[in-house]
Amino acid sequence: MTGRIKKAAIFVPILLAILFLTLFLFRNNILHYIVDKKLDSLRKEYDMSVDYDKLEMEGLNAVQLQGFNVVPNGRDTLLTLNSLVIHLKPLSLMQGDIEVYKAYIDKLHLNFIKKDSISNYDFLFKKKDKEAKVENGKRNYSQSVRNLLNLLFGFLPENGEITDMYIKQRRDSSYTDFAIPSLLVKDSNFNGNIFIDDNGTKSEWGTKGYINSSDKEIEASILPVKPTKNIVLPYINRYYNAVVSFDMISFSLKAMKNSSVENLSGIAKIKGLHLFHKRLSPDTITVNNGSLSYNLNIGENYIEVDSATAVTINKLTFNPYLKAEKNEKWHIRTSINKPPFNAQDLFSSLPAALFQHLQGIETTGELKYNFLLDVDFANLDSLKFHSILRGQNFHITNYGNSELTKLNHEFLYTAYDHDRPVRTFSIGSSNPNFRTLDSISPLLRNAIIQSEDNGFMYHNGFLPGAIQEALVHDFKVKRFARGGSTISMQLVKNVFLTRHKNIARKLEEALMVWLIENQHITSKSRMFEVYLNIIEWGPMIYGAKEAAEYYFDKEPADLTLNESIFLASLIPRPKQFRSFFNSDGSLRGNAGYFQMIAHRLFRTGIITEEEAMTASPSAVLKGKAKFDIIRDTIPTDSVIIEPITNIEDIAQ
Repeated sequence: MTGRIKKAAIFVPILLAILFLTLFLFRNNILHYIVDKKLDSLRKEYDMSVDYDKLEMEGLNAVQLQGFNVVPNGRDTLLTLNSLVIHLKPLSLMQGDIEVYKAYIDKLHLNFIKKDSISNYDFLFKKKDKEAKVENGKRNYSQSVRNLLNLLFGFLPENGEITDMYIKQRRDSSYTDFAIPSLLVKDSNFNGNIFIDDNGTKSEWGTKGYINSSDKEIEASILPVKPTKNIVLPYINRYYNAVVSFDMISFSLKAMKNSSVENLSGIAKIKGLHLFHKRLSPDTITVNNGSLSYNLNIGENYIEVDSATAVTINKLTFNPYLKAEKNEKWHIRTSINKPPFNAQDLFSSLPAALFQHLQGIETTGELKYNFLLDVDFANLDSLKFHSILRGQNFHITNYGNSELTKLNHEFLYTAYDHDRPVRTFSIGSSNPNFRTLDSISPLLRNAIIQSEDNGFMYHNGFLPGAIQEALVHDFKVKRFARGGSTISMQLVKNVFLTRHKNIARKLEEALMVWLIENQHITSKSRMFEVYLNIIEWGPMIYGAKEAAEYYFDKEPADLTLNESIFLASLIPRPKQFRSFFNSDGSLRGNAGYFQMIAHRLFRTGIITEEEAMTASPSAVLKGKAKFDIIRDTIPTDSVIIEPITNIEDIAQ
């Protein structure tokens, strides 16, 4: 036995030597076989020509490629490459991995060309018929990210140089060119300049950074070569009517594997950000300093933004948490818990262009904020939502340029039809159609409160329960069908804000409501009085006086129970007022809604039980509306009205 072991010990090195010698002698044949097989597959899958002039290995770990080009069939040339020399890490190569530690690239030219609707790069977005196979038929997110990172860092060299690189984008007669004369990578550090020609507008950027493929770390930054100039992003102005510029942007990433979890951490920073798009704001949005210190955990079936993540906007910093977990369906949980902080840091950090109505506010004291949204799409009824902002010794010391006290005195109100102003009128005694709160029937006042916001006189501007119910409904129907808005929120939206729907406007609306309600800037009765004088009730019909006259030819003080409930029912959809009537001007059914509101009025002592029992859609039109309805006859089946007949609502 010992003799056999000795013979094996002699022959194994010899066999290995023969194997390595064979691989060395035929390395180019093997390389051509592997590469050509892959290129043939790409040619067939994407219908394109892929060719090269020379491909060979130099020594054991260097690969040289010359005269490489990619041309989609019938389209313009997408890519040309004069020469590429890469040096692979021998140890990784022996283990079956490809890791580049040195690379030299010369004359890499990329051309993205689109004429009319035809481009030479649309194949890049071709959907594959087969999805990546994963264990148990489920996608493994951590493994997918790990594969992507291995590919990225495997091909990022720690030494080398790129010379004469061009990226050209053509779209009909417009163009954007990026030129990199030289990008040098030495001892993991890289730097170079990028020259941009954007339809004749020329600029120069500087780029620098650090690459450590072994530890999976990368840092990169872009900054203007001339300190007096900022960087304006090309392309987007022509095609998206937006302008984005900044003084400096930087990014870092470090990847670490912890068991089956992939951890990504790093920092992204931007200074002197200027953003303009008319749908966001009529003015340029400015953020002097913004940063994101992120910590992501990616498991087999979830992605988590750890609460160690910090978002900074000017002086304000907060730590968001988010976890999206996929089982049969997604389960998303996100929260923010901001401990007491200087209140002024919030108001001085708000971008002026997005929060126009809060500019110049000066405050004292502290604020504390807690937010939670938990959505299990497998059980939407279990949704949880709360958003609570609390003040501690909080006071407004200077209203600045804000208009928060606007509601307290007479002012001009502009009504909009979508984004178009259609009418401006005064809210005050100078307007003959203005009516004080006590000159409006208590039946109408209370019918509206019971219909729109039955906690208006008691809450602080928000009803988290109503918002939660609205979110459940919206997720079920997969659209924004309900908003959960209180009367306070509707009032602020209509009086102060534009009709542009975006996240910033909703945040401004919520903050303004909180300030007005919690600082008691305007009384509840005055808020409700303004609301009743501006809400829309039909075609160019605004306020209780015009509505009572248009539909019933009377003063709002004289409205009956059925007339009041009818007017309350119009508020959610005033532009669809014709759909409430038959062609002869009589009201269509919806008795359940009338009974529900009447029952609530009885419970609050506004009407008697006998009066509540008589409530029905029997209001008779006597004003100009009667003639408009009969003239504009509509088929009875042309509009579907969402009935409100839930017996549980009536019983509440």
